[in-house]
Amino acid sequence: MRNSPILAASVLAIALGAASFGANAGNPDGFYVGAGAGQSMIDEDFADDEDFAYQVFGGYQFNRYLGAEAAYTDFGKVDLADNVGELEADTWSLVLVGTVPFTEKFSGYVKAGFHDWDAELGVPDIGFADDSGTDPTYGLGLQYRFTDNVSLRGEYSRFEMDDVDVDLAQLQVRFDF
Repeated sequence: MRNSPILAASVLAIALGAASFGANAGNPDGFYVGAGAGQSMIDEDFADDEDFAYQVFGGYQFNRYLGAEAAYTDFGKVDLADNVGELEADTWSLVLVGTVPFTEKFSGYVKAGFHDWDAELGVPDIGFADDSGTDPTYGLGLQYRFTDNVSLRGEYSRFEMDDVDVDLAQLQVRFDF
């Protein structure tokens, strides 16, 4: 029975070590990839429409609070006002991601950076016009970590394209490795 204080101290040390490992596992450092799908929206004088959009992304989580992410996003096609044509756009983006952990599994995040976009305007009987540029993008989201390697994210982002704003609401799955 003299070993019970040593045994109790050992069990307590193991339990505290396991708890600290679990807290760190909730926000792993390292590389991640993912994909998302949702709805792109444009609300301008020449177009007020939405379409299915998707995104694939990859990034690196430097620590539990800061990461960097690159993504390809296809916004789909939206109809121009009075059905005179359609606008199709896609983009490559690079953003910094700031994360605020609320619990071990649930966190919020903000992102800001730049994107390099391409847009094609198609008008019947006139033809197609292409435009491209580099502009700011930013967004915010919530993330729930199911396991150490799989998370579900809900995100709302804005992509500026010259004087036009394209919004994107999506659900994403993130895989950490």
